[in-house]
Amino acid sequence: MSTHVPFVWSDAFALGYRKMDETHREFVETVNAMLNASDADFASALDAFADHAKRHFDEEALWMNSTDFPAAGCHIDEHNAVLHSVEEVQAAVAQGNVEIGRRLAAELQRWFPGHADYLDSALAQWMVKRAAGGVPVVFRRNATGAVVDESKGRLQK
Repeated sequence: MSTHVPFVWSDAFALGYRKMDETHREFVETVNAMLNASDADFASALDAFADHAKRHFDEEALWMNSTDFPAAGCHIDEHNAVLHSVEEVQAAVAQGNVEIGRRLAAELQRWFPGHADYLDSALAQWMVKRAAGGVPVVFRRNATGAVVDESKGRLQK
């Protein structure tokens, strides 16, 4: 097993659309399972991630397509590129190349925060605005445990 920085859910990943946040928490958990899997268990952890990613990306595509989300094309293209990479890596891991699987897990850990901050946050805002008429309000805990209201950029008492 390689040394890595643990990948754990953080309030920093919350986007304010409950269903998406729940799915993203599962994404983090399945990637972390790959990062922590033994060589003998890696293929199973990768398969679990692949199943999650397919459901996750299909769900977001459905939201985008059913609501005419303006940036659906590039968002779906990025998801498809990830799924294609996962399929290629699954084939390599099946041939015994666990190290390429570990590199994929590390890359997913690196990729996710940016994807969530840019593409998924826009979708979350779109979905909340359609449902509630305004953008989501997300409360996050900072390192001291205080709650930050991201919509106003200030501490809440």
